[in-house]
Amino acid sequence: MGIMGTLTPHTQHLNQVCQNCLCLLDLRLLLGLHHLVHINSARPTSRMGPVHQGNSHIDASPNLLHPSPIGPGITPSTRMSSGHPASFQGPQLPPPTQQQVALPPGSQVPPPANNVNGLCAQPSLPPMARQDGIPGPVPPNPNLQQLSGQPPGPGYHPQQASYGPQMAGSQLSYPGAFPGGPAQLPGPQQKKLDPDSIPSPIQVIENDKASRGGQIYATNTRGQVPPLVTTDCIIQDQGHASPRYIRCTTYCFPSSSDMAKQARIPLAAVIQPFAIVPPNETPLYVVNHGETGPIRCNRCKAYMCPFMQFIEGGRRYQCGFCNCINDVPPFFFQHLDHIGRRVDHYERPELSLGSYEYVATLDYCRNNKPPKPPAYIFMIDVSYRNINSGLVKLICDELKTLLDKLPREEQEESSAIQVGFVTYNKVLHFFNVKSSLAQPQMMVVSDVGEVFVPLLDGFLVNFQESRSVVTNLLDQIPEMFADTNESETIFAPVIQAGVEALKAAECAGKLFIFHSSLPTAEAPGKLRNRDDKKLLNTDKEKTLFQPQANSYEALARDCVANGCCVNLFLFPNQYVDVASMGLVTMYTGGTLYKYNNFQLNADSPQFLSDLRKDIEKKTGFDAIMRVRTSTGFRATDFFGAIYMNNTTDVEMAAVDCDKAVTVEFKHDDKLNEDSGALIQCAVLYTSISGQRRLRIHNIGLNCSSQLADVYKTCETDALINFFAKSAFKAILSQPLKMVREILVNQTAHMLACYRKNCASPSAISQLILPDAMKVLPVYMNCLLKSCVLVGRPEIPTDERAYHRQLVMSMGVADTQLFLYPQLLPIHSLDLKSDTVPAAVRCSEERLSEGGAFLLANGLSMFLWLGVSTPPELIQGLFNVPSFAHISTEATSLPDLDNPFSKKLKSILEHIQSQKPYTMKLIIVKQREQPEVLFRQFLVEDKSIYGGASYVDFLCCVHKEICQLLS
Repeated sequence: MGIMGTLTPHTQHLNQVCQNCLCLLDLRLLLGLHHLVHINSARPTSRMGPVHQGNSHIDASPNLLHPSPIGPGITPSTRMSSGHPASFQGPQLPPPTQQQVALPPGSQVPPPANNVNGLCAQPSLPPMARQDGIPGPVPPNPNLQQLSGQPPGPGYHPQQASYGPQMAGSQLSYPGAFPGGPAQLPGPQQKKLDPDSIPSPIQVIENDKASRGGQIYATNTRGQVPPLVTTDCIIQDQGHASPRYIRCTTYCFPSSSDMAKQARIPLAAVIQPFAIVPPNETPLYVVNHGETGPIRCNRCKAYMCPFMQFIEGGRRYQCGFCNCINDVPPFFFQHLDHIGRRVDHYERPELSLGSYEYVATLDYCRNNKPPKPPAYIFMIDVSYRNINSGLVKLICDELKTLLDKLPREEQEESSAIQVGFVTYNKVLHFFNVKSSLAQPQMMVVSDVGEVFVPLLDGFLVNFQESRSVVTNLLDQIPEMFADTNESETIFAPVIQAGVEALKAAECAGKLFIFHSSLPTAEAPGKLRNRDDKKLLNTDKEKTLFQPQANSYEALARDCVANGCCVNLFLFPNQYVDVASMGLVTMYTGGTLYKYNNFQLNADSPQFLSDLRKDIEKKTGFDAIMRVRTSTGFRATDFFGAIYMNNTTDVEMAAVDCDKAVTVEFKHDDKLNEDSGALIQCAVLYTSISGQRRLRIHNIGLNCSSQLADVYKTCETDALINFFAKSAFKAILSQPLKMVREILVNQTAHMLACYRKNCASPSAISQLILPDAMKVLPVYMNCLLKSCVLVGRPEIPTDERAYHRQLVMSMGVADTQLFLYPQLLPIHSLDLKSDTVPAAVRCSEERLSEGGAFLLANGLSMFLWLGVSTPPELIQGLFNVPSFAHISTEATSLPDLDNPFSKKLKSILEHIQSQKPYTMKLIIVKQREQPEVLFRQFLVEDKSIYGGASYVDFLCCVHKEICQLLS
């Protein structure tokens, strides 16, 4: 399945339209008048109790004299003041609010021009294009002509999602792919929408920080919406997994599949099973039941958790997932108290907490044997370029100190991880570094077609025991190959050698491969340069994201089967086919790092920081993940740095703290509102000390037959993570143009369904957004403008494949920052307080000539300086007298002993510490060449590659919504 189910007609009008208090942001954009903003607070509830109000669908034509009925037996004449739907019981959630943005009454929304990538270039579809269960044809728009050479287009065919990995959804008949600038329409001049009048991501982030920051968030209530990922708070596990481990696209699932199809809100969870927990939160408890192992339901095999209900005085329990009645094992028996809860409830993590671990028994181990500790194998490309650039020496010098920092369990003195070393160019060199040797020994394998490991004893060693031999080897490698003139390299046989070594040692592990060029030597996995700009914007563009040789898929499968994770550090100065070379990394749960045109002085800090972080990461090896659900729905799709042999088991050769798997759910029956929707994620893995464990995360969501409840509990950051991964998976099998159209159409669909079923009636010129989704359009526009979805000759294919791969394994916090960067006005730093200045919106309008701004998106970091930046600020940061003296060559700030410099450095370190990749600092001076690169990150503005501005995209989506509703 791809992005979002099919386009099915609306099969039901909900009888009740929840009309809670509405926050109306009504911007009258009347020509000649100033923007008029008025906010209505909650309206009084009628004394007669809950009533239902609002047209079920709003006629887009100017004639509003014949509104259609709202639902069976209810007509608009029963409208009264707003209230709560009668069926809503229990604790009152804050009522849903919505935001209204009024577009000029009576005027057409300016249709964006058809630029290179112009989506919404032809917003008016042919009369029969909108087969959506809403009666009445769409009147053709006289202002918009069909573009020449464009067939009228099939419009909206409801499609069945039965075609494999396709991205399911409609194909709109847009000619292009991106909203551009407004077209010149005949008639009076259009008034531009004021950017301050449209929802601001920064405002949403700041409001959440103000209301929930620094507080304790207890996970004791099913279906509660957690603070945003951007809000710092202390999470207390009280029965549901922390949002650090699991975030959902909505915390209230629609109770039927018809409702889900109507809203088209993806039902998904983003699971980051090894997420880092800050020191002020409790680490996971480890439960050990000895030889009996974890307690599980006999029928569905779910693990004991807070969702199990004990009955018959504690002798049996009913499974919360499949309702099966199970006997409680005698050793686990405990009496129940007066409310039916076990008296040891709070003493057992598996009964009272959302997340915990079990020690696994031999039944959970490969071949029923206890696993050995994992191994790390360092594999260095010693071809001419890497020796010449000083890279090989840099790596060897760093490893001497880094090997002391291998990860270990908290109670252990030293790491149990074993290490091995290989160098290669056209052939492979293995090294024996056994502790009893005086000097390391080298063995060459020149038959790269059938790789074997020439030695078993002495290849993988404990660093502490073999320290002197290993140090000796690392000193010798750069000298050994100093005179090489070999420029050709192999690649697939290098990975194969690593797998064979781990297989022979009977352990899982990680390969750290340092590589710099396209592998063109005669060997398996040989690649050719296939970078072809002529494929852009054709149906064959998708092939650029697919591996060119099938051998890499087979190699990945072999790696996963043997618990071999591949981390790849690439140092390319031209095309290296990331789509092929990165495939094994992607499938094995590894991480890909790329340093273009690596320069020792400029890029070493970034590379070394990445290497240090990676080696020290807490990681689970040889992992397999299973997601179980309560009855009525199931996990259907999985996105991430994972491999799947069947439809249920998510296999990961390794999974670290930054990797997240996004799981989509579908109904297979009606959901029960009382029991809710329960999810259990279990990860079986080998720890760094070689212990087999199970990590369990449980979360309970609500269910409702009211669409308003579903919209009210949506989380935009999780939604956009799902859409990004779903789209980036879909481009392997579908034309990019179609993928972009589906994203726009999906956005419009979700918002149109809200307007039709949950919002109070209002003029069609108003764009109405549910409060929880009001910044979805800005994030969606950022996704549409990402280099992965934009086929332009200026953007290197490798860069697009690289970004695609990174995003596929990102968690919610990382996709949020990646799509909408943080822009901080550092000229307004308050040196007396610890606070960081509030971010500003990512738009050129927010920059000022007299200011300095820091921009970070998790991969890149810029320090932008206006031409009139105060000299004292320049002196404080760079130790030079004026703007003209600043060098943009530097990639870090000098260490200066003044409060301003120290404060900025601490902010940089803080931003850096929260992200998996090290960001290299690029200094940009206003009106100088590098500013072009910086501007691409001002995501609310029109992109130089033709992507729409936020304002234009909002107009485009509004037009789509109007057509869906008409």
